[in-house]
Amino acid sequence: MALRWRISALVAAAACAVAAAVGVLVHEFSRNRELSQARESARVTLDRAAVTYTRTGEVQGSGASLDAPGLPGDLRDLVEQGHRGTEFTTGPAGPAMWAARPAGSRVLSVRVDLTTTMRDIGALDASIVVAGLITTAVVLPLGVLTAGRMSRRLRTAAGTARRIAAGDLDARIAAGPRPRDEIADISTAVDTMAGALQKRLLGEQRFTADVAHELRTPLMGLVTAAELLPEGEAAGYVRDRVRVLGTLVEELLEISRLDAGAEHADMSPCPVGPLVREVVARNGPAATVVGADEGADTDGDANGDAGAATVRTDSRRLERILTNLVVNAHRHGRAPVVVTVSDDGRTVTVRDHGPGYPRTLLDDGPQRFRTGARERGTGHGLGLTIALGQAQVIGATLEFGAAPDGGALATLRLPAVLPPAGADPAGLAER
Repeated sequence: MALRWRISALVAAAACAVAAAVGVLVHEFSRNRELSQARESARVTLDRAAVTYTRTGEVQGSGASLDAPGLPGDLRDLVEQGHRGTEFTTGPAGPAMWAARPAGSRVLSVRVDLTTTMRDIGALDASIVVAGLITTAVVLPLGVLTAGRMSRRLRTAAGTARRIAAGDLDARIAAGPRPRDEIADISTAVDTMAGALQKRLLGEQRFTADVAHELRTPLMGLVTAAELLPEGEAAGYVRDRVRVLGTLVEELLEISRLDAGAEHADMSPCPVGPLVREVVARNGPAATVVGADEGADTDGDANGDAGAATVRTDSRRLERILTNLVVNAHRHGRAPVVVTVSDDGRTVTVRDHGPGYPRTLLDDGPQRFRTGARERGTGHGLGLTIALGQAQVIGATLEFGAAPDGGALATLRLPAVLPPAGADPAGLAER
């Protein structure tokens, strides 16, 4: 049940409880007061009748009677024991207050009829019930309105928190200051947290960009020095490490551009099938390409036109995405690696038959400088991060999952339309 209706139900229950409590208190107070007045009146009448009976031996005209047939049995027994008393009864003759006392060997009693009094109390009870219903009917809409406002404010705060979690670090609730308002305090805390998180992430992004730029100059010197080394096993090892370092620096620079939103797609018609086969043939061992028209291509060569459909996208960025996915499958998974293109060319899947993606990647997405699982091999975790960022630049979605029969499965879905202008092209702030 939504918070709004829970609060409304609580308000209605509280209003009904208050009305019932007030009604019970008023009923008991009114009834006890009327019975007390009736008892006192019966006693006064009984005492006057007793004086008259003592003087004249008659009670006619005094409002009392001797040995009244309707006298309650308990009260009669009390009088026969020499005591006086009163008792309230509700019999066929209606509610009444009895008072009795000994009169020699006889019982002198007074009966005060309370039919009208009890009827008035009943009318008062009905009025209280009506007043309680009216109060509930008035209070309930106010409670619903107040609960609705609280619910909307909480939903706004939750929606803003979800936007921040999705990468929109500029999102703010912007709730005005309200003293002694817990929802406003929560909203302010969320805004403060978002601001602190944004500053920290921007600082990390600037640090990454600065490090990458600073490394380029000494790296160029290393490349030149490595080329001047005499041929040999040591020189080959040095050149290989310099090449790896150069790739890492270029990836860091690419991530910094994605973080800064400096990447923009250059859309043009692109045949997906030939591009997929080219990427597969150029990166790693042989893989299987399954297209819309040709079945499987076990060596990655162009035996047909896999997924001959043409889509409008940025072919250079699409090639970068597919290259990273295929290289990641070869490096961290196990053969066979299968690349499948849908009939319309808008969906491309890359899967391997290795241990699969680690749970942290499936839950939180790619993390830079983290591969997430020892069995997936070593690496710095930038390949999938770049692939995800480039996919968002071209307006595509990239999802990571597990194949039904085991292995890692990456699914790239190209958009049917261009990404909206001004959209966050990288969206990597939360990664």
